[in-house]
Amino acid sequence: MIIFLYGEDSYRSRQKLNEIINHYKKIHKSGLNLKYFDGRESSLEGFKDEIQQTSMFAEKKMIVLKSVFPNREFKESFLKDSKKFINSKDIILFFEGGEVLKNDSLFKLLKKYGKSQEFKLLEGEQLRGWVKKEFANLKTKIDEDALVKLIEFVGNNLWQMENEIKKLVSYKLKCPNPEISQRDVELLVQPKIEPDIFKTIDAIAIKNKKQALFLIHKHLEKGDSPLYILSMINFQFRNLLIIKDLIQKYQFPYAISKITDLHPYIVKKSYSQAQKFTIQELKKIYQKIFQVDLSIKTGKREPETALDLFIAEI
Repeated sequence: MIIFLYGEDSYRSRQKLNEIINHYKKIHKSGLNLKYFDGRESSLEGFKDEIQQTSMFAEKKMIVLKSVFPNREFKESFLKDSKKFINSKDIILFFEGGEVLKNDSLFKLLKKYGKSQEFKLLEGEQLRGWVKKEFANLKTKIDEDALVKLIEFVGNNLWQMENEIKKLVSYKLKCPNPEISQRDVELLVQPKIEPDIFKTIDAIAIKNKKQALFLIHKHLEKGDSPLYILSMINFQFRNLLIIKDLIQKYQFPYAISKITDLHPYIVKKSYSQAQKFTIQELKKIYQKIFQVDLSIKTGKREPETALDLFIAEI
């Protein structure tokens, strides 16, 4: 029996893998016939030997094969003896994180003869539903504005999302109002920052508005929402204000990282950027971001137009 789990959403595929393994352990309590092979490290010979050995116990074996698709030798050998594996009474579980080429010979074989499940990255309503369900499982509510903001900040990285949800729930246990608000998200969750945002800030710093607009429209073309882009810019300028203030107090990058609890990478990038602005310029831009955010949310300006004007006016 062959089981094939694959897809870019490694969080949900890993959950499914653990669910299958735990179910096997409940039935086959010895645990001696559960074996793991990593295609990046193991040879197929060890896998073949394991399949051919007769178990001391009257139970099925489960052999978990991880990351075998990049291993060309492994794949060729498996495909050569595929009939033997397809007809095996034991369970052979393939687990492949990330994208798998659909025209790959091993992929076609596993899809044809195995029980397969693909885990695509969640988007839109599916992602919203998943986040809501996670909060419900932890007996906590989140209001709609907070939900939108949380997804804007984190996206569909469910590993990070799980951590942020637990952080928000833990924080709310200490508060009289158990419902998570947008303010809670803005206080506790750090937006993911992409390299192009640092480039955009650099372009703003040297007054290269053409380059800043180009980089912002690259995000829009990729499908990022204007509010998400604005939230990243807002997050970075807030960092710059904090770091600029600490620089003026003669704090160095290592100390700033400790004081602010920001990731060292963000501090390193922000430290050099903060030198390009005066504290007054940063305050003015930060206030402008607030005005742009308000104009979008109150419907006074279209989001993309508001972003373009923001760049033009700073």
